[in-house]
Amino acid sequence: MREAMRNGASAGRGGAMALLGAVALLGALGPAMAQTPGLGQPELGGINFQVAASPIMEFIHWFHNAFLLPIIVIICVFVAGLLLWCCFRFSEKRNPVASKTTHHVGLEVAWTVIPVFILIIIAVPSFRLLYQQLTIPRSDLTVKAIASTWKWSYEYPDNGNFSFVSTMQSEQEIAERVARGTPRSEVPRLLAVDNEVVVPVNKIIRVQVTSSDVIHAFALPSFGVKIDAVPGRLNETWFHATREGIFYGQCSELCGKDHAFMPIAFRVVSEQAFAAWLEEAKKKFAAADQPTAVAAATAIPAAR
Repeated sequence: MREAMRNGASAGRGGAMALLGAVALLGALGPAMAQTPGLGQPELGGINFQVAASPIMEFIHWFHNAFLLPIIVIICVFVAGLLLWCCFRFSEKRNPVASKTTHHVGLEVAWTVIPVFILIIIAVPSFRLLYQQLTIPRSDLTVKAIASTWKWSYEYPDNGNFSFVSTMQSEQEIAERVARGTPRSEVPRLLAVDNEVVVPVNKIIRVQVTSSDVIHAFALPSFGVKIDAVPGRLNETWFHATREGIFYGQCSELCGKDHAFMPIAFRVVSEQAFAAWLEEAKKKFAAADQPTAVAAATAIPAAR
């Protein structure tokens, strides 16, 4: 499988040469395209969410860090303090004769009503978040992601109807890209791919997700996106990228022996850069009949 990936990526290098005109435009955007540390990929030793790059993910950050976490901390501190107080106050030394109390109406009402009230408070922003995630606004671009063992195929049905395959790059291929000038932060191990999906910044991107074999899951943490890829079913999600850069995700549903080698890479660029890339991509892939028939795709090298 690894050998096939290497062969496919080698073939892709020749095809990518046809897109140097579009890539040259991105080269002028070096400062703007510089990758922020921790943006779009996990950090070593990190325990929090990735840097938010969409309004949905910003909402998730607020909901978890500023709203839900304080409630959890208060409850944990209260319960721990109550347990310690009970251990001290009702020890055998201080209470040689145990209480025979069987019930207390006030306490029973309180420990039922208060948790219900807390859950209602949590539910209000939670339902709002779910509604925003599931309600897809009018989109500016549609991308179809097709999962298969163990790679992703992508289609642009409304922009030339072309398609390509995206597979994980080996460490040797990553080293070659770094030698050609790609920043090491943009080609992380087990996440870098030969062909990235390119989308414009500050646009509504609709992503249609399905699978050709088993159940997979499409996930882009910086955008707050995660949805199952189910054979015979077309699921939809969306995001609004507010920052340029390259954003990595992975298949997030255990799907087989190479589940760990199904990275997802979306490069967010300016409208001008996307338009130039799109024109070249249409010429390259318009004649492709099937995503799996494409041996090479458009990879946007790192800006210099």
